[in-house]
Amino acid sequence: MKKILIISEKNNFIINSLREQLQEMGHHVIHVEDNPSEMKKSTEDVRLVILWADALSMEGTIYIKDRVIEDSIPVYILGDRDHVEKVKGIVPNQFIKKEFCRPVDIKEIIAATDKFIKEDKSHLKKKILVVDDSGAMLRSVKGWLEDKYQVILANSGAMAIKYLAMSRPDLILLDYEMPVCDGKQVLEMIRAESEFSDVPVVFLTNKNDRESVLSVSALKPEGYLLKTMEPKQIVETIDQYFERKKWML
Repeated sequence: MKKILIISEKNNFIINSLREQLQEMGHHVIHVEDNPSEMKKSTEDVRLVILWADALSMEGTIYIKDRVIEDSIPVYILGDRDHVEKVKGIVPNQFIKKEFCRPVDIKEIIAATDKFIKEDKSHLKKKILVVDDSGAMLRSVKGWLEDKYQVILANSGAMAIKYLAMSRPDLILLDYEMPVCDGKQVLEMIRAESEFSDVPVVFLTNKNDRESVLSVSALKPEGYLLKTMEPKQIVETIDQYFERKKWML
């Protein structure tokens, strides 16, 4: 079951009430104090993050920001207006679904959380991991795909492998030209790990010359998409890929 993750500097009456009442409603709720090492144990399979903004450390906020971006996790922010604004300056606005400033209404937060979890269909979307060292490209691809797919972003091969060790995507869009570890090396690492060796990989890249294609043919990528293609065409090609997979099952 996907979980609701509550993060705060420490326990308080509001946090305890939220956790207990949401659990009574049948939701899987975990509370973690503001400690990145503890957060790392609890940020897998999260449907919603509720941040108690008062006195959150910068280190903890940045860690959650990174995870929220990587896994496209929606966020609720609670606390004093100044603290809420501080967190909003770090966590990208598109992931912040609601904010509740003091004096907070626990019933309102619980009702909003319950409604969101019941109506949220993002966990039913196909999951696409996009790997590219360009932040601008990652944001662009996410914008093209996020209406139809759950999009996870990785800005390096190492980050991609780390994510794969925790969760399995339905498709990987992989850049060929990356520093340190290029697309071919990343695909070699993917194919070498039995747990995710069969995850389909499509290169989304500027490299489509014969030499580049032949160098990875033995690793069996699903194909190549050029970054110069129209975004609509890229999305349609991905749609067609999943449509074919559906009929092959």
